[in-house]
Amino acid sequence: MTAPMIITGVGKRIGYALAKHLLAQGHCVIGTYRRHYPSIDELQALGATVIQCDFYDNAQLQTLIEQLSQYPAIRAIIHNASDWLADNSAGFTAHEVMQRMMQVHVSVPYQINLALASQLQAAAQGEVGACDIIHLTDYVAEKGSAKHIAYAASKAALDNLTLSFAAKLAPEVKVNAIAPAMILFNPSDDDAYRQKTLAKAMLPKEAGNQEIIALVEYLLNSRYVTGRSHHVDGGRHLK
Repeated sequence: MTAPMIITGVGKRIGYALAKHLLAQGHCVIGTYRRHYPSIDELQALGATVIQCDFYDNAQLQTLIEQLSQYPAIRAIIHNASDWLADNSAGFTAHEVMQRMMQVHVSVPYQINLALASQLQAAAQGEVGACDIIHLTDYVAEKGSAKHIAYAASKAALDNLTLSFAAKLAPEVKVNAIAPAMILFNPSDDDAYRQKTLAKAMLPKEAGNQEIIALVEYLLNSRYVTGRSHHVDGGRHLK
């Protein structure tokens, strides 16, 4: 049996596009999702194994880890699942906002990486070089955010996990991060918002999912890159 690639958060946007791409390449894909979308049925029809799991429920997370632990080898884990709560989100205290951001962006990848490290190392024995963990962080991990402080802090913590796991799991497992800025607009985004957002970058264009897919492919195929964060932000840091 081919060692699968695990992608968290495959219901929409980057996770969905990446899962479709890897399936088309002939990879065995296991995807997790919180809410059901028609895309989940599509991925399942294309051959993906899809597992519903609410990462805010630790009991569900432990059940997921038990399921994934049944696989003798795992080729890659791509931590894409994310949430984006503002610090003043209605219905949540500041404590709850920080707790939720740290849960989905830090605690979940931390627990999964530790639990499945031996499966990744086992798959590496059958690969040329090493297997992979890829963390999807955010360009705000370096810059901070005025209205999403907890979110930015949690993504910075995920970026730090990249360093620790890269050192811990070498040489069998490469661990890298991808730090995107705005990749894909939502259909509801109006023209004023789009123009304001594009103006923040030196390359004022919508990057699109393919930009992330190409970088994931590069990291999966590389045999000499680990412990690095790869920024996909259109040169925002130069503004």
